[in-house]
Formats: sequence, C-alpha cells, structure tokens
Amino acid sequence: MKILNVTDPAFAPYGKVLPGYDTAELLRTLEEVTPLPEGVAYVPSQPELEALPIAGLLSNNGYGGMPIQLGWCNGHNTKLNCLEYHRDSEINVGTEDFILLVAKEDDIVDGRLDTAKVVAFRAPAGAVVEVYATTLHYAPCSAKKGQGFRVLVALPRGTNGPKPAMTPLDGNLEDTTLWACNKWLLAHAESSEAAQGAVVALDGENIDIAADI
Repeated sequence: MKILNVTDPAFAPYGKVLPGYDTAELLRTLEEVTPLPEGVAYVPSQPELEALPIAGLLSNNGYGGMPIQLGWCNGHNTKLNCLEYHRDSEINVGTEDFILLVAKEDDIVDGRLDTAKVVAFRAPAGAVVEVYATTLHYAPCSAKKGQGFRVLVALPRGTNGPKPAMTPLDGNLEDTTLWACNKWLLAHAESSEAAQGAVVALDGENIDIAADI
C-alpha cells in the first residue's frame, strides 16, 4: 500500500497539520505517564495531559473554546479492523511517526464501505494533525516494523463515553452503527469489535500494512 505524508496535498480532503503548537512538553508527558502495550489501548481522558498548557491552547485555538478531553491511543498495530467517525474533528500528536488509515464519510454507500477506498498517511512525530469529522479513521498503525506508537487523541469532552440510550429510527442505517457517545463504528468481519456486536459494514480486505513499513 502506498503511504503518503500528511503534508502531501492528497491529505487535504481528510485533514490538515496545525502549525504553531509547541508539543515538546506534551511528548515528554506521553512518554512518561502512558504505557506502550503489545496490542492497542485507548484512554479517552488522561489528567496529566489535560493539566498541560497545551490543553488550553487546543481547546481555545483548535476547538474554538469547546470543552475537550485529552487522551491517548498507544500500542502496536498494522491492521485496519474498523473505521469510525465523530461529529467533530479529532486532533492527534505522536511521540513517534505513526500511520493513519483513512477514508471519507461520503465513501459510505447504503451503510457500507469498500476497504479499497482506504488510503494511508504518515504523520511525523510531534506534528499536530487534525482529522476532519468527515474522515473515517481508527487506531493508528506503526510506522516502522516492530515499533510502537504513543498518540495523543483530543476530542470534544464525552466522546467515546457510554453510548446514549437511543432507538434507531426507521430506515436510518447510521443509527445502527452508533457504538459509543459521538462514535459511529463500521467493523470488518475479522475484527474483535465485530465479535462484540459491532455492525459489520466494511467490505473487502481487512487491510494490513505490515509489508509496507
């Protein structure tokens, strides 16, 4: 699979790099207080990250004053497995280079997405990367064979919390994919999320970039 950089013009439909942020203290804190599991782990809100000055900058500058949470997604991964989206942008910063597997929400047809639509972008360590609300994404992937990743995940507060009590509306396929608060999830049949009851809505190969890094 061809892997482009988030600075490439081809990334423009999916997101952008936000300039002007000093991420040094954030990267040190990610290294010091968050683990690096063999699999993938996600924590939506980490107090040590939210206590940093950059938390206020991301809230005020990045989200226009919205209340946000700073969490992390760390580990080792090379597979797609699922795609998710939110009603708001997500901001990511990695201590190491990492790779995003993404597609566009308008690639969903009748509630399903062909994984042939998925593309890959490398995010350089320390870069502040905005992933648009209309960009389908999921867990980061390792950028180098055997290397893990620690990635900040900034989102509006409450995102990925408990799924609200709701009944899917008649004919509304999107409602059936709501997996958590502000989190719509399309799973591949091979994923653990599918085994947990997530809607299987990804057709085609469960992409694995192990041979491309």
